Amino acid sequence: MAMASLARRKAYAVVSSSRSSLFLTTFRGFASGSDENDVVVIGGGPGGYVAAIKASQLGLKTTCIEKRGALGGTCLNVGCIPSKALLHSSHMYHEAKHAFANHGVKFSSVEVDLAAMMAQKDKAVSNLTKGIEGLFKKNKVSYVKGYGKFVSPSEVSVDTLDGGNTVVKGKHIIIATGSDVKSLPGVTIDEKKIVSSTGALALTEIPKRLVVIGAGYIGLEMGSVWGRLGSEVTVVEFASDIVPTMDAEVRKQFQRALEKQGMKFQLKTKVVGVDTSGDGVKLTLEPAAGGDQTILETDVVLVSAGRTPFTSKLGLDKIGVETDKIGRILVNERFATNVSGVYAIGDVIPGPMLAHKAEEDGVACVEYIAGKVGHVDYDKVPGVVYTTPEVAYVGKTEEQVKALGIEYRVGKFPFLANSRAKAIDNAEGLVKILAEKETDKILGVHIMASNAGELIHEAAIALQYDASSEDIARVCHAHPTMSEAVKEAAMATYDKPIHI
Repeated sequence: MAMASLARRKAYAVVSSSRSSLFLTTFRGFASGSDENDVVVIGGGPGGYVAAIKASQLGLKTTCIEKRGALGGTCLNVGCIPSKALLHSSHMYHEAKHAFANHGVKFSSVEVDLAAMMAQKDKAVSNLTKGIEGLFKKNKVSYVKGYGKFVSPSEVSVDTLDGGNTVVKGKHIIIATGSDVKSLPGVTIDEKKIVSSTGALALTEIPKRLVVIGAGYIGLEMGSVWGRLGSEVTVVEFASDIVPTMDAEVRKQFQRALEKQGMKFQLKTKVVGVDTSGDGVKLTLEPAAGGDQTILETDVVLVSAGRTPFTSKLGLDKIGVETDKIGRILVNERFATNVSGVYAIGDVIPGPMLAHKAEEDGVACVEYIAGKVGHVDYDKVPGVVYTTPEVAYVGKTEEQVKALGIEYRVGKFPFLANSRAKAIDNAEGLVKILAEKETDKILGVHIMASNAGELIHEAAIALQYDASSEDIARVCHAHPTMSEAVKEAAMATYDKPIHI
């Protein structure tokens, strides 16, 4: 099955991993970067460090170059991990303030110690980056700290963090430099009044008002953090919907849930002017289709309009690596570029800009280099928005299924009918399953729940093995668990649920 789906992939994709480019400063007694390697990985983010470890496990002499000086890339240092730390901490505060009393837990007051919250986040990041260094040592991966660029298809010149320069040689070089924040015309990020996601993770005080430009994963997650802590959050989005990759029915319920929490939305709206001359920020807004302008005043603006491949200043033009018009690197099904011996994975190639996708790219790429067979099916990569409730999905949306002209069935089950969700007073959301009408093959699964990001993997496995909704429905699920809602939704898809 894997080979069949592999054949369906387009001949060209693109390259990336997580935001971390070439680096040098030899790591604690590891081999010098000047020795020739079997594999050199540029970038130490999720795609890069996983590729480096896997290459070494397959018996290939490997060096990883990372410019940040700390492994893990954007994800671990200023993305996935610190944001999840703050999402959890802010959720605990919000629950203590608004929900604990319902469970008989009462106290006179609760307050935010923002410095302590940030310290907990920073500790988690530090421990995890050091953990990856430990994995490098365990797997005998050489680690070079510095920023590098190609001087030939088999050589990378690295300006090391200690002020020196070295050349790292490799038979196979993998570009895993990730992505960077996408800028907006006329909006200058200063990480004080106008911040990127990086700045939003390090604010020193809770803003009274926060405007988020962009209603994607990152914007909604960071908006949720500061909204829980007391900020008045307004999300400005050019498109007509939030999170455009999400199933429309689930999206509507999700937006209502966020609005109940106090988050405001201005959709089909664009930012045409920014004034930071006063104490706060004045945004000039205009309907996306044109029309009368309005002024929106705020204290902090978070620019969260997406990400762009980090491929500049790598010397790609010097060696002739082909990219598309937005800078993504073109690769074939083996993650090889048009230049022999040069590969690319993660955010720098086409496909979802997700850390777990980059990791899978890294493993598959290295397996090909080692003479094995690797594969990543981008149609079966799960996506998760880590708000409360979470939204997770894998496979196709109902809109995509309709567009393909496939006859299908839909099964749904609300958590209001799930015993565990009711017992813990956390029953917002639903499970929605789409299956082909004739064969019952599962086409897509969409979950909105407090733990949707954990529940989705049963569905991911089902899609990977072309399972039917009846296959899930006939698997015994422990009681009482929220995963029973997945079973009931599957029952609703091919037959009838029991508990509704």
